[in-house]
Amino acid sequence: MCGIVGYIGQKNAAPILIEGLRRLEYRGYDSSGVCTITNGSLLLRKCAGRVEKLAERVQQEPMEGVVGISHTRWATHGSPTDENAHPHLDQSGRIALVHNGVIENYDRLKQRLIACGHTFKSVTDTEVLAHLIGEHYEKASAAPATGMHPLTQAVVNALKEVIGTYGIAVISCDHPDIMIGARRGSPLIVGVGNGENFLASDANAIVAHTRQVIYLNDYDVVTLTRDSYSHTSLGSNTPALQISQIEFDAEAAERGGFAHYMLKEIFEQSRSLENALRGRIDHDDAMPRFGGLNLTTAELREVDRVVITACGTSWHAGLVGEYLMEEFAQIPTEVEYSSEFRYRNAPLDKHTLILAITQSGETLDTLAGLREARRRGHKVLSICNVVGSTIARESDGGIYLHAGPEIGVASTKAFTSQVAVLSLLALLMGRIRNLSPHRAHAVIKALEAIPDLITLTLKQNQNIQRIAAKYADCADFLFLGRGYNFPVALEGALKLKEISYIHAEGYPAAEMKHGPIALIDEKTPSVFVAPRDALYEKTFSNIEEIKARKGPVIAIATEGDEQIARKADDVIYVPSTLDPLFPLLGVIPLQLLAYHIAVIRGCDVDKPRNLAKSVTVE
Repeated sequence: MCGIVGYIGQKNAAPILIEGLRRLEYRGYDSSGVCTITNGSLLLRKCAGRVEKLAERVQQEPMEGVVGISHTRWATHGSPTDENAHPHLDQSGRIALVHNGVIENYDRLKQRLIACGHTFKSVTDTEVLAHLIGEHYEKASAAPATGMHPLTQAVVNALKEVIGTYGIAVISCDHPDIMIGARRGSPLIVGVGNGENFLASDANAIVAHTRQVIYLNDYDVVTLTRDSYSHTSLGSNTPALQISQIEFDAEAAERGGFAHYMLKEIFEQSRSLENALRGRIDHDDAMPRFGGLNLTTAELREVDRVVITACGTSWHAGLVGEYLMEEFAQIPTEVEYSSEFRYRNAPLDKHTLILAITQSGETLDTLAGLREARRRGHKVLSICNVVGSTIARESDGGIYLHAGPEIGVASTKAFTSQVAVLSLLALLMGRIRNLSPHRAHAVIKALEAIPDLITLTLKQNQNIQRIAAKYADCADFLFLGRGYNFPVALEGALKLKEISYIHAEGYPAAEMKHGPIALIDEKTPSVFVAPRDALYEKTFSNIEEIKARKGPVIAIATEGDEQIARKADDVIYVPSTLDPLFPLLGVIPLQLLAYHIAVIRGCDVDKPRNLAKSVTVE
């Protein structure tokens, strides 16, 4: 979840590293730090707080050097303090390390090192790893292994003792011409430049300098100079490194004219939906086409059960996918929290297809569930946004969202892109079974109209801002929907919780009378996702129940619905579409409502407290 940037080249490293940290701050912003090699010594600056605080310190105390590492932290072991910020040094003070992940056996290693005379300045597991590398470096320097640099050998030997996950970058002032990187369970990429090379936990950090990257595999260890790279592996095999091209440019990862990344990404959804659909529909046969499933039609036809595994917003998209798969393809589908699925011994027969959904492609729980499913012999497909990500590479096949970089911690455009791709996948599974071309044509036509309908929905922004001001001081919200719109209610509640810190719950509307209705009063708004669909009358009755108890009602309704306007306190209208596709429109007012409430309350929308973008620790 933290951010790593490393640089080795011919330019002053510190400005490149700090700018990279700014681009990665959504991955963690409790503290940050940078270390460069200058005149045969390590120069270290680190502090608690945002990257801007570090930048101010470096401006006051300039740093030189053409090789360095940096880090922005989301705290796991130890609170956010100057001492616990990365980079950390070894016992000698001549090796520096930054680290993402968790060293599970750090306490045992620490006690051993203390017994050998080591002293520690922090309470982090990372500092233990730095000291361990230093201990092995002394041994490797005294008796170097044939063909391996002593610093690389020290990293390899230290990591063999480690239990846990890591993405690391290591430098030593004894060897100012190399930088070491390694990964297991935490993403790390190599950026290949001209007379310079990079390490980063995310391509956003380095896309302004190079679009040529190498996605490291678990157990890879790389040694970089300014002109070359080499690698070894702690695993049983050492596959060759392959250079890939970053799909987006630096401009795509900027805020543009928007106040926040989240608002920009909400307004990008017309385009991101078009990208998700582009080139994937055969209109003649009313058949979706995917190039990367790596499963034949016969293999797909054998699937008689689908298990979707995901976390957070992706889990909510998976719930919509469950309804889509069962309606269009008549395939029983279940949605599992990845964090639970990985530890359950769920019965899965040989015709069960596992579908992993993730924006980043690096979510640790989802990755662990994927690996367990493949270990048991099941086919796994993935839906993710980041090309070259671990989950994309380890799946049997998959579908990329092509939504572009999503920087805001609270996911928005990834959700709608995931639902769009799930719609196509459900149509494909239906068409190779018993879904008629007439029905498929109707759904495809409606799906292709969604980007323009999103543009119309976004015109409600000012109205939503007005409604947000009316309810921004409320302490509790309820979000309610039925059928396809129950997952939308869950997603609306999550968005509000994430960025405004207001307590919010999502429920199926009919479940209100089974307990939650006790919470209703004049100060607790209920947000109903209530289009004119097959369950409209049922949902309207639930609204009546809330109003009878003097509860305020905000309705997300179909354009032209005057009946609901007479009952709800506030209405946000969206265009009409087919029932299964309404989540693609209904979620957008909820994203905007959460955004505007958070802004009114003075919250940091793009960097909500305690959260980070990509969850790569357990």
